[in-house]
Amino acid sequence: MTQVAVIHSAFSDSKAPRTVAFVEVGSRTGLEALEYAYRVTQNIEGSWSKGPVIEWEGEEHDNPDFNPDITVMQPLHVKDGKTYGLRSTSMGDQMLLGNRKYEVDVVGFKELG
Repeated sequence: MTQVAVIHSAFSDSKAPRTVAFVEVGSRTGLEALEYAYRVTQNIEGSWSKGPVIEWEGEEHDNPDFNPDITVMQPLHVKDGKTYGLRSTSMGDQMLLGNRKYEVDVVGFKELG
């Protein structure tokens, strides 16, 4: 199986880029693999970086953004006893597919030299 490393580097004023996840992309290749990794690391109805069940306001709910293809590589932020998931992948972040690195662009991806 092929993996895409998702590297958050946008919005990191003082932090160095960090690998936040590995995404199993199955038989997808090239642009299709990058698009899949981007799509599944978006917080749309829950948190891609949390498990299949999330707690919200004291109640447990199914997490529609959970995907078993994702291996989270960074600890989640805890503040005032509440655990927050990682942010969505955004323009300026990077992805590593094989030995090629890409940057998330305004539309699509730009290969880095």
